[in-house]
Amino acid sequence: MINFSKKLRKNILFAANHSGEASHLGGSLSMVEILSCLYSKILKQEKKSIFILSKGHAFLGLFSCLYQIKKIKKKDFLSFQTSGSEFIAHPIMDLKKGIESSNGSLGQGLSFGVGIAIAKKKKKEKGNVYILIGDGECYEGSIWEAAITATENNLDNLVVIIDSNGFQNDGEISSKMKTKNLVKKWKGFEWDVQRCNGHNLNELVQLIKPSKLNKPKAIIAQTIKGKGISFMENNNDWHHGRLTAKLYQKALKDII
Repeated sequence: MINFSKKLRKNILFAANHSGEASHLGGSLSMVEILSCLYSKILKQEKKSIFILSKGHAFLGLFSCLYQIKKIKKKDFLSFQTSGSEFIAHPIMDLKKGIESSNGSLGQGLSFGVGIAIAKKKKKEKGNVYILIGDGECYEGSIWEAAITATENNLDNLVVIIDSNGFQNDGEISSKMKTKNLVKKWKGFEWDVQRCNGHNLNELVQLIKPSKLNKPKAIIAQTIKGKGISFMENNNDWHHGRLTAKLYQKALKDII
């Protein structure tokens, strides 16, 4: 999984640089280890499980991951954010390419995933639903409407991972709303809640699994925005930024 993560960061940088456009680098890099655990291990073992990216602005990360596992062809990978491409900054559902949902406005992915998890229960289908949301996204009202619906339906086939990198588009989340009590808030909706280092592969692979308590599970993954690239880490200028040729080479040196 370490090599998978390293290669994924390189793919993210390459796709962003090749597009020539500003890209959502910070939030894509913060979720690399989470994607690595899911796509190099968990989803390979659970053939009937699916992954939904609710923080859709970080599609660059998922897109690069799908290319890495050969769901996305090279010609499509090279088309990211270029004129006429179907692959833009946010995901557009394409099941054949592994994109399980379309997402633009924050807060939609959890509702969508809850519906799928309910359907799986009713149809007695195997497989789990894994959803990645952002910590800033937790202040969308639709998140909590979906959260209580999941509890009321005992969705023990639902796992939500919160990429808690401490930033949103307009700055530090703590300057707008308190996030230190995320564990308490999710527990208040009667979820099975765990906290971990979102860059520790061993912790993640142990925790990213359904609850045994007949309830949905939330994992608060503490991450660093822009993780792995020294000049991007905790620098919210890279929430959405454009790489120059010089900065691209500098970023690659941090990974090698």
